[in-house]
Amino acid sequence: MTSILHLNLHRIFFSQIADKTKRMEYRRRTPYWKTRLENRQYDVIQFRNGYASDAPEMLVEFLGVRRIKKDGKNVYAIRLGKILKIKRWKR
Repeated sequence: MTSILHLNLHRIFFSQIADKTKRMEYRRRTPYWKTRLENRQYDVIQFRNGYASDAPEMLVEFLGVRRIKKDGKNVYAIRLGKILKIKRWKR
């Protein structure tokens, strides 16, 4: 069974990942993200650009997560692998 991490993104970040210029996705280290990311193993990440039923979607290989400091803030750095599939996306 494939384990999927579901994440929503703003259009600019979705576009950067689709264009392969963004290889890391960040989330603040909050209790919410701790339960979703720490000590969990995912196979893929399902990114959506919005909540509409016809919103663009992208399936990306999950390469792990690290705890880092970025711009003075504690964040989770989610490492992105290969793009496996993109649906309903127009560049």
